Amino acid sequence: MDKTLIVTNDFPPRPGGIQAFVHSMALRLDPGQVVVYASTWRDGSEVARFDAEQPFPVVRDRTSMLLPTPRVTGRAVELLREHGATSVWFGAAAPLGLMAPALRKAGARRIVATTHGHEAGWAQLPGSRRLLRRIGEGTDTITYLGEYTRSRIAPVLSPRAAARMVQLPPGVDEKTFHPASGGGAVRARLGLADRPVVVCVSRLVPRKGQDTLILALPRILAVQPDTVLLVVGGGPYANELKRLAAETGVTDSVVFTGAVPWEELPAHFGAGDVFAMPCRTRRGGLDVEGLGIVYLEASATGLPVVAGDSGGAPDAVLDGETGWVVRGGVPEDAADRILALLGDAELRQRMGERGRKWVEDAWRWDLLADRLKALL
Repeated sequence: MDKTLIVTNDFPPRPGGIQAFVHSMALRLDPGQVVVYASTWRDGSEVARFDAEQPFPVVRDRTSMLLPTPRVTGRAVELLREHGATSVWFGAAAPLGLMAPALRKAGARRIVATTHGHEAGWAQLPGSRRLLRRIGEGTDTITYLGEYTRSRIAPVLSPRAAARMVQLPPGVDEKTFHPASGGGAVRARLGLADRPVVVCVSRLVPRKGQDTLILALPRILAVQPDTVLLVVGGGPYANELKRLAAETGVTDSVVFTGAVPWEELPAHFGAGDVFAMPCRTRRGGLDVEGLGIVYLEASATGLPVVAGDSGGAPDAVLDGETGWVVRGGVPEDAADRILALLGDAELRQRMGERGRKWVEDAWRWDLLADRLKALL
């Protein structure tokens, strides 16, 4: 692999799925061959501590959002030359991939741009569609998460750029997410004991479908009255979800943990009997799930999953084998599948074991990092 400049807005300690994706990939590259150029974040001291712990240099821009302005592009060119990098990886193609021509002129021989869910939204709007086409022309490869995102993005690229697309989804650390991850301790701490637990680990935003789970609870509780919904994560939708739980009369059956440190997430997955996140598409298709790595982390933990049908979420589930895909935003659908799982321990075990094997065979970080190394 050539020495690589990673240019990204999405990098820890800022939380999020893309951030974890880019960081996890970076950690699996040769640290002597990597330099990261990233935006900053709100807590400067936390950022400084995080950067000091990385095995490669991290250069932070003074802004909280990198945009392909002349100043930012100029700084990226300086870093490329200063560190002798000849490859570039844009952690998210839009909009940073617009810097590709300038970096090519400065000496970059290989340029890879990774797309997520938001680029699929860009592909629906005339102005941003043209920008995606320019990014495709300026890079050697645009990567995609799964068939959903490829099918939305490829038609707006030139035929030549579309033919160069390569799948590069995030992976799962199967040694971190596993059935013995410490779920029992989380259950004990939260007072869940032997109650049936439906767990959802995600940011609290409308697309993810925690509200659908709350609305599904009365139907679930009518059959399994001891069930508890464990909502793990923080986000702007938290107060609305708590209000909805009160209005629905299920407050006593919902536990909100708030934001949880990354290192404690595997145990929180393990506290569940079923993982459910019935995500839905919003804003006329502009707000979609790119993939939903949490489904695969749940599978690695040995849980059956109930996923929504938004965007690329079905790509993270073998429907009928590792779990089920339901219509996003339809509480009855989610409730029926959850009840089927809660009522059948053998089915839960079978789907959980199948999911674990699928992750080991196809979604391990080392397999996917090797793919990125080859592209670079």
